[in-house]
Amino acid sequence: MATPTVEESISKLGSGEQIGNSGVSLESISTLGALHKMDTLDIESGPTPAVKNLLSKFESLAVDNAAPASTVNRCKYRPRYLQLESCPRLENVTSNTTSRPFSHSPKPSISSMTNPPLVPPRILTPSEPLISFESPEDYHSHSSSSNSVSDLDDPFTEDTTESSTDDPDSSTTAVAPPLPARKHHRYHHQQESNSSCSQGHLQDHELWHYLSLNAPPPLPVRRSTVAQAEDLAASPKTPRPSTSARLAPPPPHSSHPSPNHLARVSLDLDHPPSSAPTTSERKTFGKHPPLPTRTIALGDKLPPKRPTTTEGVTIGDSDDDESGDEDDVKGSGVDLLPDATRASRRPPYLMTPRDRDSGVYPAQPCKITVPAHAGHLPMSGEHVIVGSTYHIRFYNINLSQELPSKSMDTKDFGIKDGKVMAVEFKTEFLVWIALKEGHIFEIDVRNGDLLGVKHCAHMIPILYLFRYAGSMISIDEVGKVLIWSPDPATGDIKLLHHTPRVMRITDKLDFAKIIGGVLWTAGRSEQHGAGTLARTPIIRMYDLFNPASTGKTVMPTEHVGPVTSATIIPSDPGHVYVGHEEGFITIWALEDADSSGGYPKCIEVMKVASTDVTSLEGINDRLWAAHPGLPVLQISADPFGVEKYKRLGVVSVGRDERVGLWDGLLALDWQDTEVQKHEQSYSSFRDLKVLIISWNCDSAKPDSLHGHSANINFFHDVLNSEDRPDIISFGFQEVIDLESRKMAAKNMLMAARTDARSRRDEGTLLGLSDKVTGAYKRWFDALMLAVKLAMPPDCPYSVVHTESMVGLFTCVMVKNTEKAAVRDVAINTVKRGMGGRYGNKGGILSRFLIDDSSLCFVNCHLAAGQDAVRARNADAAGMLEQQFLFPAAGERLAFVGGGDGSMVLDHEIVFINGDMNYRIAQRRDAITAAVRANEHESLFAHDQLLKEIRYNRACRFRFFTEGPIAFAPTYKYDRRSDVYDTSEKRRAPAWCDRVLWRSRVPSRVKQLHYQRYEVNVSDHRPISAAFNITVKRTRHEIREKKKAEV
Repeated sequence: MATPTVEESISKLGSGEQIGNSGVSLESISTLGALHKMDTLDIESGPTPAVKNLLSKFESLAVDNAAPASTVNRCKYRPRYLQLESCPRLENVTSNTTSRPFSHSPKPSISSMTNPPLVPPRILTPSEPLISFESPEDYHSHSSSSNSVSDLDDPFTEDTTESSTDDPDSSTTAVAPPLPARKHHRYHHQQESNSSCSQGHLQDHELWHYLSLNAPPPLPVRRSTVAQAEDLAASPKTPRPSTSARLAPPPPHSSHPSPNHLARVSLDLDHPPSSAPTTSERKTFGKHPPLPTRTIALGDKLPPKRPTTTEGVTIGDSDDDESGDEDDVKGSGVDLLPDATRASRRPPYLMTPRDRDSGVYPAQPCKITVPAHAGHLPMSGEHVIVGSTYHIRFYNINLSQELPSKSMDTKDFGIKDGKVMAVEFKTEFLVWIALKEGHIFEIDVRNGDLLGVKHCAHMIPILYLFRYAGSMISIDEVGKVLIWSPDPATGDIKLLHHTPRVMRITDKLDFAKIIGGVLWTAGRSEQHGAGTLARTPIIRMYDLFNPASTGKTVMPTEHVGPVTSATIIPSDPGHVYVGHEEGFITIWALEDADSSGGYPKCIEVMKVASTDVTSLEGINDRLWAAHPGLPVLQISADPFGVEKYKRLGVVSVGRDERVGLWDGLLALDWQDTEVQKHEQSYSSFRDLKVLIISWNCDSAKPDSLHGHSANINFFHDVLNSEDRPDIISFGFQEVIDLESRKMAAKNMLMAARTDARSRRDEGTLLGLSDKVTGAYKRWFDALMLAVKLAMPPDCPYSVVHTESMVGLFTCVMVKNTEKAAVRDVAINTVKRGMGGRYGNKGGILSRFLIDDSSLCFVNCHLAAGQDAVRARNADAAGMLEQQFLFPAAGERLAFVGGGDGSMVLDHEIVFINGDMNYRIAQRRDAITAAVRANEHESLFAHDQLLKEIRYNRACRFRFFTEGPIAFAPTYKYDRRSDVYDTSEKRRAPAWCDRVLWRSRVPSRVKQLHYQRYEVNVSDHRPISAAFNITVKRTRHEIREKKKAEV
């Protein structure tokens, strides 16, 4: 049966006929006709002539065919919508569009609808009452008070209760407004039957079922176009609207156009809907609700990060508000690099026989130059060969390290425009040179004679030349390997008459090295998991001297960069060390190769640098790695110099195109170590007492030390904890309020320095601006007065150091009787906050020499936060490994590790104290229970600092010592109270305040006490530590005699 047109439907309705298979009420037809899509209609434009024609017909039909009293009239229960006459934008509209024909689709059955019908806007006339329902209860109460005989359907639930009659008096026909303009496409509409209660209840019941289950969500305000129905048809059910939003429910039993036609748009002038996305518009995850969202305005403080958990247990609150912006760790990853605090800083220059005879240590590096990426540099005894492009230069380093003894080029071999690709010593004086054209030449380095040649040994450029157990190996670009084994009769290799064995390997090699007779290769293009964060290089191995063997493939156990180098340490032949880009070294165990089918096992991945590891070489019992600074591109050892010259030479090529010649045996370091074993014979010793006081005073002032007896007697108690200490070091943190923006601005903008010595002589503080010295000056005066009152009159003290830095304050005093022995005084600061730009975190470092011993005191404040362990480790590494902190001292015997006193760890004895902020990784209630029970030892296993020292090989405190902790955690208390933090954050107690030390000779530092004080004006408790140290005085003439003996 053909679907009637709109005009036919109207004519049938006027004559009382039914449309289709079901009856259609007047109101259904009126709404249906009003909601046909009008193409290119704008909100500012009026209805087209076609629409006006249809509306006039609908109005005439409404007059001629008045609905009976039993006809369902829903105007009384319509929610509050915008009236057409009340909107000024819709008044006096004119038609400016042309009418377009409607297209109609066949009527679908309700059971075949895949999407629920969408609710059109209901536009009321002024004669209709405006009723809004704020809750389902209001809806039902209004329905019960009307002339209906049964309950209406509840639009807020899935109940499908049938409705009954309505008030016949309110039968005004609704006039539909023109729809907003949108792109033209053909629409189809669906006709519904909605007759009297006896005929249309089943259809209405199904319509309400679809409507209640799939009501579309309200759309944002002022959308430029009407949303497509197919986008909203799949939307989940809209939750019950709140009173504040005042989103109107769909009108009951209204006629709905096809879901492919329109989207429902409701307007409410009093309460416009929010433009924020609703829950139904956000993506859901299975049965779980969508993730919550929050809006943070510009300039608002970011919310604190969630506390970390261990096995589902919350460890504690993070102190991000204390640490400020500490996420930007200067030198990111430095806390993961190996500890270099015990490394020698003396450059191990290679000593020639002439240097040894004269007794002068070489003070200048080698002046041989070589192109950085195109040069090749082997070494044999006193001979160094430099091959680059078509030039070959021969150097005798015993004669000169600047001018070559002989120079050649490829023309001397009869090869025009040849290019040197590889150079390798065959014996002590014979060297092989491979060219790009595939030729190999043998030259005597003593006189430059050409001893042998193999033309076209390879047909393409040769990449590598290796020597192994008397054999020579050459590899070209396509993976062809020639193995030149010595003649069994003569034990020599004659290039012209020798026939090498051929072997094939993979091509496109970027790395190749022979280790234990096995060729290790890798290519940059060969990666496992390429394009992912877990990519690893593929390493292939070939047993060159076993023709029956096949290649093996291995991969590191975790992500590392491409392979750059590999080596084996002579003293540890069971492990292979492979260098990678991104600063990694992988360690492979060869002992397990037999048990694992000949495959070495990767047992460890270690990060040793923040840049690429460009070269590795095993020298004696050490692994030499080339990385940061001006990168070293190549390192190689001299295999022939030990037997003849009693030295192990190492040659390197840097990116600065200079050659370095180094002593692989580190002879001078060994010599100093041996001389120090006889230190008792050329030095005298005496003991001194050192008292260190550390306190985070939390911006408290000296005059706040009142009330409690511990507050009043604090200075007297701490200064008399040891009898007349020779050195007193005060280290304060947070002398000023670190959260004060005004004070922070003054410290950052007005930190101009003046002459330190003149200001010290004047008794003022060092390095402070006059406008921000008030808090520090008060503490300085208080300390000076406290020392005078606590110490006997015959024991005066003098100030050696005083310095401040954004809350940190250091004051070091010595007895007047020891002042004459103090020299080389220096002080400096290291900023660690805000990436090294701000001094709210960092340290004040001071040093001086007393007799012939060097002492360094560090007062620090490390990164705060329960989980900022890496940031604290990085702060410590940044201070301890900072170079050029102090001026270099002329007398190096007072320093260790070949240093000159310009770094912290150059000093014999180092003390570090302050608010280190290491926490206890345990629940707060467990910590407080252990403290109440005086079971402090049970918390040591969870102390972050002790765990880092014990388990983290990269921790810079690994070689420091701390005395036994016999006091309760010093952080965090409520002010003027003995109760741990009761604020909203409820921070877990911790031993944040610590004192550590390090000594070249551990027995020369003995701790006398380590305790805390019950001063309650701050959220930290102050601590003190006393030491008995041993300093030396050297008799230099006796030491020189002992050195000569060694």
